[in-house]
Amino acid sequence: MRYLLLLSFALFAWKAKDPVKIVFFGDSITQAGVQPKGYVSVIQQYIAQKYPGQYEAIGAGISGNKIYDLYFRFEEMLELKPDVVVFYIGINDVWHKQSAGTGTDVDRFTRFYERMIERLKAKNIRVVLATPSVIGERTDASNPQDGDLNYYAGIVRNLAQKHGLDLVDLRREFLEYDRKNNPENAEKGILTTDRVHLNEKGNAFVAGQMIKVLFK
Repeated sequence: MRYLLLLSFALFAWKAKDPVKIVFFGDSITQAGVQPKGYVSVIQQYIAQKYPGQYEAIGAGISGNKIYDLYFRFEEMLELKPDVVVFYIGINDVWHKQSAGTGTDVDRFTRFYERMIERLKAKNIRVVLATPSVIGERTDASNPQDGDLNYYAGIVRNLAQKHGLDLVDLRREFLEYDRKNNPENAEKGILTTDRVHLNEKGNAFVAGQMIKVLFK
């Protein structure tokens, strides 16, 4: 009887550890990332093979989002109970300045971003930042918003350094990849479908860059 009681207590006390939840917080690139060949799905497939049951990749992307949209739905994202939050944001903050007459100025971009970082760190949630990748894949610095995009990528790098965060430098990696693989200086079709959104190869590329930092 005593043995049965001890066994029952042991079984009650033992509980399988919940998987580490990795939430990818972003815009339409992340929204599409949960599709079968999207970058979030590719990461989940990697997890299933390498770390079965230990991690879970969750996409939290909405088309058109800028940094302040993430801020306004920050509490909703927290309801997912993340252990890790990966920010992949900034393209619309730059792109929409030209395409829609909106966008986000540097000061607001930095303040909204930093406030979310501080709140996550206060909750002991791991934060990973990704620089915005490309708005056009030409390799001769002739994409109209290259300058702005480089500047905003620099802001993200500085925030990562200031707060001691891991960084996925997609801006740098995309530029390097395009220099090697875009000899005709095409504006799209290398890693993107339309200069911004990822094709299948682009999704695999982003997943690979994320994996190197998340599971280092």
